[in-house]
Amino acid sequence: MKSKKPDHVDEATGEFPVVSATDSRVRITGAEKAVDVVIDVPKIDPATLLPHWTDAPTGQVPIVVAREAAESDDPWSAIPAPAWREGEADWVAHEEQFDASFLAGEIKEVDARPWEFSLNDDEVQTESVLEEAPRPAPKRSERTRHTAARDPLAGRAVRQGAQKNVTLATFTGLVLAAAVVAVFAAGTLPVVVMVLIVLGFAAGEAYAGFREVGAHPATILGIVAVLTLGVATYNKGVAATGAVTVLLLIFGFVWYLSAQAKIDILDGLGATVFVYAWVGILGSYALLIVSPHTFHDKHGLTYLLGAILMTVANDSGALFIGRWFGRHPLNKVLSPNKTIEGSIGGTILTLAVAALIVPHMSPWTLKRALAIGVALCVVVPLGDLFESMVKRTLGVKDFGSLLPGHGGLLDRIDGLLFALPTLYYLAHVLKLS
Repeated sequence: MKSKKPDHVDEATGEFPVVSATDSRVRITGAEKAVDVVIDVPKIDPATLLPHWTDAPTGQVPIVVAREAAESDDPWSAIPAPAWREGEADWVAHEEQFDASFLAGEIKEVDARPWEFSLNDDEVQTESVLEEAPRPAPKRSERTRHTAARDPLAGRAVRQGAQKNVTLATFTGLVLAAAVVAVFAAGTLPVVVMVLIVLGFAAGEAYAGFREVGAHPATILGIVAVLTLGVATYNKGVAATGAVTVLLLIFGFVWYLSAQAKIDILDGLGATVFVYAWVGILGSYALLIVSPHTFHDKHGLTYLLGAILMTVANDSGALFIGRWFGRHPLNKVLSPNKTIEGSIGGTILTLAVAALIVPHMSPWTLKRALAIGVALCVVVPLGDLFESMVKRTLGVKDFGSLLPGHGGLLDRIDGLLFALPTLYYLAHVLKLS
């Protein structure tokens, strides 16, 4: 049986009656009249036109519009309140409160892109771009030695030497020659001691010359190195030169590392090594020649004595012939007193000694004496000029005054220092035994 739906609501209960099978009505419990349903409308705050803060959220987005500024004495009241604008009407309604023209910039070029801009000519500044930042100039230590001038003697304290006296120089030379011959006659050990003493004094004179111009050589260290090299060369040969030189460099570095005063290392260690090489290394060949490891049967003593005689002959011939007949200077800058005529006279006297005296000393022969004599005629004047160049640079006349009429020991052996290594290597080339 089908129930019949009632077409009206029971006014007493407000429900649809249920029509049963017997009475043909159906009642629906809980139904209410639609017209009697009350909708809870939120309260609106008249000041903000927004729901009251105590009401539940509605989920709607309000439209906030700017209000007229309240009339008060507050300086901030002239600033309009923020406004939320969604539609065109909101912008039109509050156009008098917001002027968007200040957001607009200057008129740009038509082709300009958003990230491009242009400046006026007066606003453009020329910038100089450097490829590489300039490096700061290195700080140089103050030089303790006087700077070189065009004239090496200019502005320097020159130590004046004694006026050369030919008679005095001759007498001193004869006494010195007799003393040297006597030492050679005494044997090898006295010769070694004599050579060490001469090298020690010569090195000391050279260091004194460097101190005259303000340099700070390690004088004690340099003299010890020269004497050590001489003894080591006599015992161990040429191989000792490298070892002593390395020790000098190491101890020299330590010497100047612990120095209290600020010293230029070029004027300190440089001068120390220079004198060591000039006097010590070249002079050590004398001890190498007389060493029994080089020549047997004491032939080294004879070779060294012959080289000394030829060197003295070259110096003496240059001195006397140059004084008597010298007209053309050999080198005006380094040594104006040395002449070409003196060099020729020294060469003639050297070869005369090599031919007449040296061959009478065994194991010298005429051929060997002349061969080595010719070589010494070249290197001895070079050694003399080298010392003159050093003295001219330092601004000293003589390195000492130990020998009357000659100067110092270094002034006397300057040519011999170049003759010693020449004799040693020529002796090996000529196979002298």
